[in-house]
Amino acid sequence: MQYISTRGGIEPVPFTEAVMMGLANDGGLLLPRTIPRIGSETYGEWKNLSYQELAFEIMSRFIDDIPESDLRALIDRSYASFDTEEIAPLVHQGSLHIMELFHGPTLAFKDIALQFLGNVFEYLLEKNDSVMNILGATSGDTGSAAIYGVRGKERINIFILHPHNRVSKVQEKQMTTVTDSNVFNIAIRGTFDDGQAIVKTIFNDLDFKEGQHLGAINSINWARVLAQVVYYVYACLHISRHENDKTANFSVPTGNFGDIFAGYIARRMLPEGTIRQLLLATNSNDILSRMVNDGDYSLGDVVATSSPSMDIQSASNFERYLYYLLDEDADRTNQAMNQFSETGKIDLTDFQDHIQRDFTAEKATEEDVTHTIAEFYKEHGYILDPHTAVGVYCALKHQKNGLPICCLATAHPAKFVDTVESATGTSIELPEAIATLMDKETRCELMDADKNQIKEFIKTHSKHT
Repeated sequence: MQYISTRGGIEPVPFTEAVMMGLANDGGLLLPRTIPRIGSETYGEWKNLSYQELAFEIMSRFIDDIPESDLRALIDRSYASFDTEEIAPLVHQGSLHIMELFHGPTLAFKDIALQFLGNVFEYLLEKNDSVMNILGATSGDTGSAAIYGVRGKERINIFILHPHNRVSKVQEKQMTTVTDSNVFNIAIRGTFDDGQAIVKTIFNDLDFKEGQHLGAINSINWARVLAQVVYYVYACLHISRHENDKTANFSVPTGNFGDIFAGYIARRMLPEGTIRQLLLATNSNDILSRMVNDGDYSLGDVVATSSPSMDIQSASNFERYLYYLLDEDADRTNQAMNQFSETGKIDLTDFQDHIQRDFTAEKATEEDVTHTIAEFYKEHGYILDPHTAVGVYCALKHQKNGLPICCLATAHPAKFVDTVESATGTSIELPEAIATLMDKETRCELMDADKNQIKEFIKTHSKHT
């Protein structure tokens, strides 16, 4: 399988080169040259596979330059730290399926991709006798999941930017209490979008990127998306097996477009009709729901909410979907992204019919989120974190057609204990991994959202061969 850039400026590369490149060297995002199609017979043969076995079947169709035995071992190692054999169990609450994606070491869905990516990095660096300095920005959960994926790995240093005082206290502590010598946390005075812009600017400085052996862990890295495709297929198989329903629908709380884009790839892979609806659920930062409903992809001010991982305006993965929306035309994609960089908007009203065939969208206000957490707990005794509550609220609004909907539960509610306890009026038991955080030693640098300061810090602390 060869990988190409959404902007058409690089020669095709194999998976192992794509994963180490992160952001394409022309500033675009990497995608497989083709999306493998899974026939009905093959799909039927997958129905009794374990999560790890299914992950191999899917990933091996996108990865042909890692030996089969090595890929299986990487997958097995990546999910050995999860607290349930199912990895992504589905539970049934009322009229909804809830897919719990928070059973990894940092209690967030990002673990599913970042445990795998950290192990792939380590594997490739050992093979090539090389080192890497990972640079990423986080709106909440990516940072801790990435840190836990590579902490203590001798060939890797990691630099994570998070917006100062704009993540939950638990999210902050999960990052800053990891004091391994290869981990560097940087709190920036600004928003996640500021941090992500700095990361992209630094990666576009190709001399600096090469000189500092930079690698990417944000969802700009294709391996992140690939690992997330697996749980969509897993959910479809579960619903088919247990509910005897050959069609699945998903409600996906999203801010950066990576999680729902993985669903889009899964739908294109699977037999037609397997995934009928992808419901894009946003909080008050609604650039993506505006894009779907109005064709308006334009920047607004970032609003701080109780679901901080979605407090994003510029969605990093949107460019991948835009490439397909523009008939896989790299020149048009490049022009559109340059226009967005200059003006902060892309007019997609001419593409409304196409977009609305791919997605539906809904927005949840802060009041909606609080009400949903409270009512869902009252009716079912099940506690939603604020991000999952966004997805559940939007799912319930769109369930009038009677179709079963699978809501992605993206984080353990204990990561947002203040919001959850306020909404439910009850205290929740903290998992040990969180209960022991607050008294631990922390290490973090506070900096302005200035790319030059960040670059100097990386140069000073980076790992070299």
